[in-house]
Amino acid sequence: MSVARDEFRAFFGSFPTAVSIVTTVDTDGAPRGFTCSAVTSVSIDPPLLLVCLDRSARSLAPLLSAGAFVVNVLADGAQDTARAFASRSERKFTGVRWQPSAVAGGAPVLPDLVVGYAECTVTRSLQAGDHWIVIGRVEGVAVFPRPPVLHQRGVFGVWPGELAASRG
Repeated sequence: MSVARDEFRAFFGSFPTAVSIVTTVDTDGAPRGFTCSAVTSVSIDPPLLLVCLDRSARSLAPLLSAGAFVVNVLADGAQDTARAFASRSERKFTGVRWQPSAVAGGAPVLPDLVVGYAECTVTRSLQAGDHWIVIGRVEGVAVFPRPPVLHQRGVFGVWPGELAASRG
């Protein structure tokens, strides 16, 4: 028996996940990006991670064509940016400061909005159901001492762990 779509969403919405903006560039060098909670590590040696995106996502073709992307894991204060990048707007980067990755084909790095970022080159991609799984080799990383944004049941929150640990 198959699980209904709403039940499946309810299951995955029941626990908090980190919120990332995955970025790339299109063939003209224009920045592209989308909000993504489907990011996970795959391997330490070599350093690999994966992202999943809907096969109808506007960023899919540019990401596969560029062969590179950046996973920008969002920090507290980036909730509005997460909402904007979850939309189908063509103006997602308006007002967002970014810098091109030197090792991920110029994909945008969002240093002001993140707890960290991983610069990746695509090693493999495959279709799975209504999504694509894209595996990237991590070519560079940076980490910042900021609390991360989490998402659960349609609501954004902030991880209190670092703050609580520093108090006691």
